[in-house]
Amino acid sequence: METGFHQLVIFGLLAAAANVLGGLVLLPSRLHGQYRGLLKYLLAVGAGFMISVALIELIPRTVELWKTEGEFFHSNLYIPMLLLLGGYLLTQFFEHTIAPHFHLGEEVHPDNVLSPRSAFAGVGGLLMHTFFDGVSIAAASQIDYRVGLLVFVAVFLHKFPEGFTIGSMMLAAGKGRREVLIATSLVGITTLFGVLLYHFAGTRLGLSVAYALPVACGITLYVAASDLIPEVNHHGGKRPFVSLSVFAGVGLFFLLHITVHELIGH
Repeated sequence: METGFHQLVIFGLLAAAANVLGGLVLLPSRLHGQYRGLLKYLLAVGAGFMISVALIELIPRTVELWKTEGEFFHSNLYIPMLLLLGGYLLTQFFEHTIAPHFHLGEEVHPDNVLSPRSAFAGVGGLLMHTFFDGVSIAAASQIDYRVGLLVFVAVFLHKFPEGFTIGSMMLAAGKGRREVLIATSLVGITTLFGVLLYHFAGTRLGLSVAYALPVACGITLYVAASDLIPEVNHHGGKRPFVSLSVFAGVGLFFLLHITVHELIGH
């Protein structure tokens, strides 16, 4: 069963709203310290959840698709694996070649002041990433609404830290509330745009879900393993509960996995 259009719009809007709220929580500044204390735990939970989604849901679904879509698909499983690798490398290219890498939330400190050009470059690099967040939700939802729900939750969990990062960059560049709101809204809307574009035009442009899903899986795997896990390690320091929160994210995934497949599926 596929996720309906209205549900996809709701997913996109919620993800976009999380981006905006993640940025606005920096204002007033007293909330920054309170939120930052929880940020590393939320990152860890999101990392564990996203890795689980990629390995337990998206990769098996990709293999299942290519095993049942005809003789060409059946005999060419290396193609979806290449697409998965392509999604991983594409994210690496846009995040770390076009835009610099930032540690989440650190850019608000005076000794980490950014130039406006660097801040805007960082936001620009995140736009492609957030666009594919939307594509991932829509592609997974085309397979099964339960898989789409799990991918949405995985995306949603890292949207608050993502918005926090964007807001931090804008404040470090000397910008104010207006610029934070514009930047976080733009990044959030890009996720919704990714959802809508794939829903309406993906298959018409020849981007069948058999091709889109492994690319989405590669992007999800990159965000979890190459973006979030290093941030967890960076912020965790000597705090074992931060690392244990990764396992909490895995546990949350299996809890929701059982719920959506066993309860909602009947």
